[in-house]
Amino acid sequence: MAGDDSSGFQAGQSGLIVRVPEAEPVVRAWRERLDPSARAGVPAHVTVLFPFLDESSVDDGVCAAVAEVIGRHRPFEVRFERCGRFPGSLYLVPEPGIPFVRLTEAIADRWPQHPPFGGRFDEVVPHLTIAQGQDDAVLEEVEAGLRDRLPVTGRVSSVDLMVHDGTGWRHRASFALR
Repeated sequence: MAGDDSSGFQAGQSGLIVRVPEAEPVVRAWRERLDPSARAGVPAHVTVLFPFLDESSVDDGVCAAVAEVIGRHRPFEVRFERCGRFPGSLYLVPEPGIPFVRLTEAIADRWPQHPPFGGRFDEVVPHLTIAQGQDDAVLEEVEAGLRDRLPVTGRVSSVDLMVHDGTGWRHRASFALR
């Protein structure tokens, strides 16, 4: 998932994401080269919560609870027209970002033992990671290569549960916004 230490993926880890298929044609080549989560099978996305529960804890009851929490939120339109940066990382900024923050907060409130990104950050910053672990020159090259291909727009209508099987990330379930 975006923003995490991708070299540390382990079997059984899970995360909740919003897929952004409309961004794939724009970011796929960059992500496959510069984002370890893409090489591990995670599509272009905005992370809702990572890490989430271990796969062994995800049963029908958990899925029903996730569906109930996600189902309290309405679908929304999103636009990505500019890039942002974290140290060593480049991402697309979703606008509006608040609906993503609300999804993250709702899931984190339901499962407080699983704060976003393990509690490493004070603020939830929604983002679609393109490159991580890169120097500024690489990030500038990527950003320049994206300028003429933005904006990307899409509709958010579901959240997906992804699980790492020891070799890559696999889709396990989808939960509809209503």
